[in-house]
Amino acid sequence: MSSVYDKYEAVIGLEVHTQMLTKSKAYSSDINEYGGLPNTHVSAVSLGHPGTLPVMNEKTIEFAVRLGIALECDIAPTMYFARKNYFYPDLPKGYQITQDKTPVCTKGHIDIKDDDGKPKRINLTRIHMEEDAGKSLHDVDPFHTLVDLNRAGVPLLEIVSEPDIRTGKEAYNYLTEIRKLVRYLGICDGNMEEGSMRCDANISVRLKGSTTFGTKIEVKNMNSIRNVQRAIEYEIKRQVDAIENGEKLYMETRNFDAVSGTTSGMRSKEGSSDYRYFPEPDLQPLLVTEEYKATVKKNLPPLPQQLVNKYMKDFGLSEYDALQITDTKEFALYFEELTTHTTNYKAAANWMMSVVRMYLNENAMDITQFAIKPSALAKLIAIIDDGKVSHTAASQHIFPELANNPGTNPLDIAVAKNLVQESNEDALLELVKQALAKYPEKVVEYRAGKTGLAGLFMGEVMKLSGGKADPKATSKLLNELLNK
Repeated sequence: MSSVYDKYEAVIGLEVHTQMLTKSKAYSSDINEYGGLPNTHVSAVSLGHPGTLPVMNEKTIEFAVRLGIALECDIAPTMYFARKNYFYPDLPKGYQITQDKTPVCTKGHIDIKDDDGKPKRINLTRIHMEEDAGKSLHDVDPFHTLVDLNRAGVPLLEIVSEPDIRTGKEAYNYLTEIRKLVRYLGICDGNMEEGSMRCDANISVRLKGSTTFGTKIEVKNMNSIRNVQRAIEYEIKRQVDAIENGEKLYMETRNFDAVSGTTSGMRSKEGSSDYRYFPEPDLQPLLVTEEYKATVKKNLPPLPQQLVNKYMKDFGLSEYDALQITDTKEFALYFEELTTHTTNYKAAANWMMSVVRMYLNENAMDITQFAIKPSALAKLIAIIDDGKVSHTAASQHIFPELANNPGTNPLDIAVAKNLVQESNEDALLELVKQALAKYPEKVVEYRAGKTGLAGLFMGEVMKLSGGKADPKATSKLLNELLNK
């Protein structure tokens, strides 16, 4: 059923700030670490004392180039830093060191799925390096706003998209891809709840078919990817309602309230002129050579989309399986090593996504804490493939023992637990004959067309063998004798 909202489309651009996982801050030796006591990770430099000078953190350049290469951006060979001036209690210097005219990366793209699951490319405008501000705390003291400057000077990469996003779901998918990528690259932990990845959404609406942009409104303070989606969906509806009611929209910055799921006005939106950008006089221009880019590219880890393509094309996995395995870098790297020990890639994927993941969830651990080495798991898969044990025995009896004693050979566990399947054809043939002899009338019914009785005979063979009969070999023999 159509509604007034169907006449409009949203135009959305996202600004994503990612804190870099460097040991020290962007322009000082202060420790870059989350969770310290307030105002303990500071020094004269990060506090903006007169006479102090910034010193470039070389690791931030590497991280920026690493991200730019991964997103197929153009990387500036020469760049300058700038001062962005604004006065706020959590910005001690009164300005922020950032990049204005010469961002480290321009262009590039992120591939996502749209609301219908179809591929869509979101183009990027720029990625630039800058420093973070401190944090104002409004909920500690009932009468005052407190300021924690531990975050002041922490290095950031700001990823700015083109206004190519149309829905809250697309924004959700875009942010999910960014978070996955920066975690793979090891440049940010992506924890929005801790503020190490933050997102501002610029949203406007226009009539479908129009090429003119509507009034852009920025929404801030969203502490999860899901809340970004919620804020966008609320704001789209609010803007359409305002237009339909004849109200005029103004450029402004709005706050998102996660409890009520609504946005509220904070301040009028600043323009670039308000920040009075000018070149940072205390930092030299930065040069990025082709040799430097080649070195960074050579040391890149495998990237999620590359692995997805590899698993689908080379290993024959479904897109769903490939995406599940590459959900986190650590899980994918474990699978990567596992596939160097076995060529049964489908079985390896099934074990990772079912038995292994269930074990990790039940024990509240991640794959880095998993005791079973990929080589040992491959041996377990091999003895199933060889028909020595059943999958059920392997998953229910051998795997738990292997998890407790990871240095043990899976076959030794199978022997010790008397789980090795009977695969000798002569012995199995005798068991099959006994099973058929027990139900002669059922054999007649089977041969008359009641083929569903095959399960009865298989169950009897399993009972006679104590569950150790090889199912494949048993099925083959049953088929031969029943269809004589």
